[in-house]
Order: sequence, then structure tokens, then C-alpha cells
Amino acid sequence: QVQLVESGGGLVQAGGSLRLSCVASGSIFSINVMGWYRQAPGKQRELVAAVTSGGSTNYADSVKGRFTISRDSAKNTVYLQMNSLKPEDTANYYCNADVAEYIGSPYYRPYWGQGTQVTVSS
Repeated sequence: QVQLVESGGGLVQAGGSLRLSCVASGSIFSINVMGWYRQAPGKQRELVAAVTSGGSTNYADSVKGRFTISRDSAKNTVYLQMNSLKPEDTANYYCNADVAEYIGSPYYRPYWGQGTQVTVSS
């Protein structure tokens, strides 16, 4: 089994910054894509940003230029630096990782963290 644990959420004023962290642990041989998703009340979960094992990144249009995703593959950790936060960024943020649990695994299995709340006040 694999566990993902997020940290770094909280309450911040508009224009402020937060840094989220997510550590993956357990039965891990390798991790392909790591990413951050968010879900606001009454809305669907949406991709915020993702980073591949090779370092390629992808961002939602709404966060481009404000958020930066990075990862430390040696520590199985992904980060999300969030700057210039807006009230519409308020949501529960979830970490996701596609994990191969053993050598020779034919596929990468998706795992999710429990979420960390980010609240941006106006």
C-alpha cells in the first residue's frame, strides 16, 4: 500500500502565498506523474498542476503564472508554491501520484492524499 500525506494548507489573505507539500510512502518502486487537484464546495475536482518524472509540468489556465509545481523524486515528495492567491483558489487540495509498487509492475496505480484545506479571504 501507498500513503500520500499533504501539509501546508491554511487561511491566507488575498495576494498572499502558501506552499503545499505531499510525501508518498509505502510500497513504492517508482512514481510517474505527481500532481495537485482541488475541489471547491459544489464543484468537481479539477487538475491544478502536474509534474512527470522527467520534470515536464502542466498547469490549469487559472493558475498559470501564479503557482509552481516541483518534486523531489529522491524523497517521493511534490510541492505546490502558490503565490498571488485569490478567493477563487479556496478549495480542498488533493495530492495524486501514479505509483508502480514493485519491479516489473505492468502499470502505475493512482493514489490520493486526504486533502488539505486552502482558504483565501478577500
